[in-house]
Amino acid sequence: MNQRQSWTCDGVPKDGNPYPHCSGPHEPYENYGPDCVMCGLPREAVEPKGKQNILNQKTFVSRASTKLSLGPIALVAVLIILAGGVISLVADRMLKSIDKEGITTSAGFVSEKATNKELFSQGEKILLDETQLKLEGASEFAQQQWQMAQSLYQQASDARPNDPEGKIYLQNAIARKAGNPLTIAVVVPITASADSAKEVLRGVAQYQAEYNQSPSASVGRLLEVVVVNDMAPGRSASIAQDLVNANVLGVLGHGIDPGSQQALRIYNVNDLAVLSPLTTSVTSSGKGRSTLKTIAPEQKSNELLGSYLQAVGKTLAEYAKDRYFTPAAVVFYNSDSPYSEQLQQELVQAIGAIDGKVVSTVDVLGADFDAATAIARAKRIGANIGFLALSKNKVSQAVALAQANANRGPVMTLLGGDELYNPTILVEGGKAIESIVLAVPWSFQPGDPFAKDALTSWKGRVSWRTATAYDATKVLAAAVTSEPSRSGASRLLNGGLAISSNTDFNIFEQVPLVLAVPGTSGPVGSNYQFDPIP
Repeated sequence: MNQRQSWTCDGVPKDGNPYPHCSGPHEPYENYGPDCVMCGLPREAVEPKGKQNILNQKTFVSRASTKLSLGPIALVAVLIILAGGVISLVADRMLKSIDKEGITTSAGFVSEKATNKELFSQGEKILLDETQLKLEGASEFAQQQWQMAQSLYQQASDARPNDPEGKIYLQNAIARKAGNPLTIAVVVPITASADSAKEVLRGVAQYQAEYNQSPSASVGRLLEVVVVNDMAPGRSASIAQDLVNANVLGVLGHGIDPGSQQALRIYNVNDLAVLSPLTTSVTSSGKGRSTLKTIAPEQKSNELLGSYLQAVGKTLAEYAKDRYFTPAAVVFYNSDSPYSEQLQQELVQAIGAIDGKVVSTVDVLGADFDAATAIARAKRIGANIGFLALSKNKVSQAVALAQANANRGPVMTLLGGDELYNPTILVEGGKAIESIVLAVPWSFQPGDPFAKDALTSWKGRVSWRTATAYDATKVLAAAVTSEPSRSGASRLLNGGLAISSNTDFNIFEQVPLVLAVPGTSGPVGSNYQFDPIP
């Protein structure tokens, strides 16, 4: 069993060096990776070379049972049935004192009194992909010149139709011009994963535009979205406090890492409804109908994540069984990610359940790991399936394994989870990743009305993150429209809200599969795309 050395961080550097990008002191937290998940300090800052406690060793896989940090799957856990991801709904306190009922009329911005003001924008600053038009639009927005801001953001959106940030700020300018908007915010990991953030923002932007253009919107309050950069786990609690101080109506966002758990406790203490993996319960009644309700964070652990990864393991194992009478698998994982660790365990169990065998498990973080050597050894001992149970920040290792597999025959069938469903693997993997199969909660279906609308809106295919973000925004917009106050939205969501989804997310039975094939609908720079497997 893989052994990894744990270390404890309290957010205070011990090596005498400054770390301006780290968030500062916190309660002691046990880490297993190179950086503290709470504050971002590197291990060497807390345990200077020569002073590390070589006796403090534990079996890393046991960390999964603590149910503390499963960050890479933050989107999936709550999204997989219908609503999800990293969306958060907030009402803006603006420049007034806190109003518990969420009625606001001021034209100020959330960022003006936020501790983390550089991480918030309603259109007054650009957080993603600066362009001249967007910068000019931000300048006009900051001066509350709504008509000019609308015009400039419209031009920016026309010039770059795949950019969701500009479209959100365009709608914000329209909502501000109409007056007294229902202000919501989307909390996304822009710094940590800009591509994932954009995917989520596309879903939010698409529903915001639909909401603001609906007949009822013309006589009511329009929807405004605050974009929030959840920069790092160590900043999550401070961001949550900023949103509480801004009189947030409801939040959909954050993951299940320790930083997110701190944020959830802050929301809960302030009677603020929050939809996240640890506060959301969804029950399906069939035919695309479900009921969503919020629960206290302490009432839920990682059972939803566990059920999802179990379904992923089962689905991929059954696909392997269809390809080979006796699947023989090598499982690649990264031991700094509890998501990866748990998926690796589920795959091992699933292969055993179909009378296959796992010939080897390989930690890509091992000191002697080399992709070419690992692939050659796996083939030498009889592997015909390569499971890539890797997290999203290990795409480069996935590409290296795929290239080594392609260069050394016979070629193994490569299978993986949703964390590898991203543009980078298509661009960098090239022909080496052709025919890789991934299990994802949603895939592009030409007959799906949402998919067709998204194709028109974004001039290209969208991912499951976009689909579920769209649904989540729709659910929370309905809640704050019916009850435009903090207590009212919280009461409505705590009691359960009937919802319908554009897509059937019945993935606990069978997770949808996608296949990398040659095509022109993939990301710029790639000749490949992901197509659903019927």
